[in-house]
Amino acid sequence: MINFETSPERYRHWKLEIEGPVATLSMDVQEDETLAEGYKLKLNSYDLGVDIELADAVQRLRFEHPEVRAVVVKSLKPRIFCAGANIYMLGTSAHGFKVNFCKYTNETRCSIEDASAHSGQRYVAALNGTASGGGYELAIACDEIYLVDDGNSAVSLPEVPLLGVLPGTGGLTRLVDKRKVRRDRADVFSTLAEGLKAKRAREWGLIDGHFPTSKFQEGVEARVAEILQEAEGQAAGPGIKLNPLEVEASEAGREYKYVSLKLNRAARHAELTVRGPEGEQPTTADEIQKLGDAYWPLRAYRELDDALLHLRLNEPEVGLVLLRAAGEIEDVLAVDKVLVENREHWLVRETILHMARVLRRLDLTAKSFFALAEPGGCFAGNLLELLLASDRSYMLNDPDRKVELAVSELNAGALPMSNGLTRLQSRFLAEPQRAAAVLEHEGRFDTEEAEEAGLVTFAPDDLDWEDEIRVAVEERTSLSPDALTGMEASLRFAGPENLDTKIFGRLTAWQNWIFQRPNAVGPQGALTNYGKPTQPQFDYKRT
Repeated sequence: MINFETSPERYRHWKLEIEGPVATLSMDVQEDETLAEGYKLKLNSYDLGVDIELADAVQRLRFEHPEVRAVVVKSLKPRIFCAGANIYMLGTSAHGFKVNFCKYTNETRCSIEDASAHSGQRYVAALNGTASGGGYELAIACDEIYLVDDGNSAVSLPEVPLLGVLPGTGGLTRLVDKRKVRRDRADVFSTLAEGLKAKRAREWGLIDGHFPTSKFQEGVEARVAEILQEAEGQAAGPGIKLNPLEVEASEAGREYKYVSLKLNRAARHAELTVRGPEGEQPTTADEIQKLGDAYWPLRAYRELDDALLHLRLNEPEVGLVLLRAAGEIEDVLAVDKVLVENREHWLVRETILHMARVLRRLDLTAKSFFALAEPGGCFAGNLLELLLASDRSYMLNDPDRKVELAVSELNAGALPMSNGLTRLQSRFLAEPQRAAAVLEHEGRFDTEEAEEAGLVTFAPDDLDWEDEIRVAVEERTSLSPDALTGMEASLRFAGPENLDTKIFGRLTAWQNWIFQRPNAVGPQGALTNYGKPTQPQFDYKRT
């Protein structure tokens, strides 16, 4: 069972130090502290456990240390920054784990970029030694990269020539889309197992600068000082503490304060319910700051995030998730109103950004999601996004039992998908005026209005409800999970392409496929034979 919760005092592979507006994240991976058996984490190579700590650090910097303006990512190992994802871990892992590992590390790197874009925390990769594979991909996720010029250290993406796979955490896409490296140079670089050293790497745009060993620390500190000067006047804080989540885990599921996950493994589906706010909620930024991580939107979405990660990595055979929102619509809308009114406050801004990241995590999860709108439900405002994110939605049509949906200002752009569109915009690509009409609707939507507006897929009456849901569940769980994963990923992101959609789309399709090909993982495959005296033998037919 993989646990996604940690904290700085429990880190085994990272050290987080704060000095005023500067944070230092130092990588010092302990070889024997692995998430599974059968490999050692040599040369600052990493497994999922290392990245869980990194994701936690990035999250805590935003909430606990909003005063930080520059984050230096470095290594405590001499002459090595990071050797990337541990190859023996990848070689011995199940296919599904490999793909979900790559997806999680990509989401962590996206959270670094999100912090740079929205939280004013600029990341500087200080490469005191070689950064290869995932190590260089971590560097690319940062705003700036500086490499020591010692005649030996290099940056590289050696997956194609050494392992017969792709850089699994967005390396190729970030190389050409983010750093805008020329395609021909990117081609050469991605087939050079040894990579490029400082001077050539700078000429080709792979790094932002380099310093000799004797001046490396001084050079990085000078650049950080310039970043702080550029950020002068950006005030935030004081931060809040992110306390451990309270969860009661059992064989039947997981129970949090605001989230409930019930598992039906035999039928390969789960029920995921998010409960709306309870009791009196804060109405001012000061009250929200005082309440801290107990504030409903922050706590509920942290719990939802943990539940989604649990489903991904610990419940691989659960293919369908039935989504519900339980509570009072007016309570959810009241919280959204306060969030909108106070969105300039740093904690409210970070809370909304976190909600958006969790919803994107749902979008990117390889499970089918069916939303069920029933009596006592509160698919409204930010929780309406759960319904809009679902692959299908069912809303009970019963004149004797009221079921309603409602929108808030948060549905108009505060919680975007990976492609930059709102879920309403993505839903109504062919008729954008319908998205506008939904946002302008006065009051709530009853079932007939919701169906007419295009907000739900089906609206069965009370006589057909149970049978229709049962048949839909049985049909969905009978289909090929591979075909469903490809279908859902293709359908969820209609509209424009950007860096994120390219990374995750290619991960879903190409990496998913390549990780199963004999040239990579067969008996004579490159990944299987890495580090052995035997050489890989390829089937050279192109497909």
